[in-house]
This record gives sequence, C-alpha cells and structure tokens, in this order.
Amino acid sequence: MFDVTKDDVLLNLITTDDQNVTEELFAEARENRKEYYGTKVYFRGLIEFTNYCKNDCLYCGIRRSNKNAERYRLTKEQILNCCRKGNLLGYKTFVLQGGEDPYYDDDRLTEIIAAIHAEFPDSAITVSVGERSTESYEKILKAGAARYLLRHETANNEHYGKLHPSSMSLSNRKKCLFELKKIGFQVGAGFMVGSPYQTPQNLLEDLHFLRELNPQMIGIGPFIPQADTPLKDFAQGSLEQTLRMVALARLIVPQALIPATTALGTINPFGREKALNAGANVVMPNLSPVEYRKLYALYDNKICTGDEAAECFMCMQNRIKKAGWTPDLCRGDAA
Repeated sequence: MFDVTKDDVLLNLITTDDQNVTEELFAEARENRKEYYGTKVYFRGLIEFTNYCKNDCLYCGIRRSNKNAERYRLTKEQILNCCRKGNLLGYKTFVLQGGEDPYYDDDRLTEIIAAIHAEFPDSAITVSVGERSTESYEKILKAGAARYLLRHETANNEHYGKLHPSSMSLSNRKKCLFELKKIGFQVGAGFMVGSPYQTPQNLLEDLHFLRELNPQMIGIGPFIPQADTPLKDFAQGSLEQTLRMVALARLIVPQALIPATTALGTINPFGREKALNAGANVVMPNLSPVEYRKLYALYDNKICTGDEAAECFMCMQNRIKKAGWTPDLCRGDAA
C-alpha cells in the first residue's frame, strides 16, 4: 500500500513513468472504490444551459473576450425538456452547468431549480455556475438543489494567477467551496492536469487541498487548449498523469464520487474507461439539445456533440458493461 500521507511518496506517484508502479496505484484505487461503491458507475445527466460568462479565464473557450463564440441560453422549458428526456431514460441526477452568466440571477435560477424539483422530486439536482454569494447559494439550496460543483482548477496562488484574470482570486474560490459545505451542499472541487505553467509541486498542493476540503465530488481532467484563448499554443495535459491524479484523489478522499470526464474521452478514445480503471465511478452523458452542444466549447474537439440523448446513454451503458463495471441510475449520493 502507498502511504499517501507522505509528500515524497505523492510526488513520486505524480511524476513516475514506471508502469508497474502505476498499475499498482490503479489497483489500490480500485480496491478503495470497491469498499464504498462496489463496481457501480453512476450516471448524471448533464445540461449545459448557457455559454455566456462574465469571466475571462485564459484557458476557457467561453471566456468573455472570445468574440468568436456563438452564445446561447436555454429557457426554463428547454431545460425541463432535457430533464424529461433524461427521466424517461432513467436518470436520477441532473447537472445544470453553465458559465457565470449574470442573466441567471437568483430569481431566474431558483425558478428553474424549483421547477425541476417539483416535477422530479426523487432526482438530485446538481448546480455548477461558479462563484456566487453565500446568500445566493442558500437560495439555490432552498429551491431544491443538493449538490454544487466548483472546480478550484489549481490550489497554488501564483499558478492560479497565470490562468485567470486579476479580477479573480483563488482565496475567494476556496471561500466559496467551504461556504457551500457549511450550508449543506454536497460539494465538488477539482482541477486540470497539465495546465500551462503547472509543476508537480502544484499538483501536490491540489491533493493537499482535497484532503483539507474533503469534498463529496472531485472532477479531474487534462488541460486541452482552445483555439480562441491566450493559452491556445500550450500542449494538452497527459493522459497518464491525469489518470494517476484520479487514482491519488481516490486514495486521499476514498468516499468521493469521481467522474470519468469527457475531457479524458476527448484526448483518448478509451479515456473514460481508463479513468474507471483508475478509480473513477461517475459518468456524465450530455442531455443538452444537440444543436447547442458544439457551442459549449470550453476546449477544442470535444466528443459526443452530435449524439442524441438516448444514443449517448446507450453507448455509455454498453461501454461500461464491456469494461467490467455496473451502470447504476440511482441518485448515487456520496458514501
């Protein structure tokens, strides 16, 4: 067993190119996951409902300054229709994800959440719309949401400043995460692997932060450049290192729900299956209307933008079964 309380052990695992060590790490991560979740892989229905964003993150394709982005917003009825399609397929979790779009103020957003909760009271609602006030988070929780995703992206202040405009701060993002936990959300954090200027020490700090926060959900994906951003010329993150970080996150927060991200599937045809093999236990097929999916372009060459909801659902079910895991459509709350 690896002693993940020791920084020298963690740094070695972050940087190793020894395939035997890597396979041993993945095996231990799978055993950790099995203890809490068996072979279950939980499904979440993703609804990308707006690609407007007030922020100007240097890596993101929907950043405010991207004049080439074709913007859209889904109406409440469009969002509900996405949920209805998902419900017919068996989904019991819906994820509302969007840029930090001021149009969706507390009144508009909570109206949408309350409508979903009223129509699908047995389903969990996850929200991912960035940094807001504590009062706003409380209203979102009261309206019926149970989970909130807010990736911290990097736990190092200097590195954060190289990826974000000066108007944004890591301290505020961390404050939001701890506030979300305090008021009762199941909270998700996470980070990119291989982002510009990142060092192994930065990744170690990410693991330290996960241990401190102890989130219920952890999203980890490779950096993938987007052609209309200032960081477009940087290389994408490596599949192997991203998978090792998934496994280490599993060992450090063993009860966490960890998705096999679309970004991993984008850089490798079997990236999501490889993530499940490294300790992940969630997939998030897209329920968004097909005509809008290519417009939610956080990074280039995103997969599954042309699949209908049922097609995407059946494909993922079959791939999960073929890989030896068990698709599960329950709410899938954290252990």
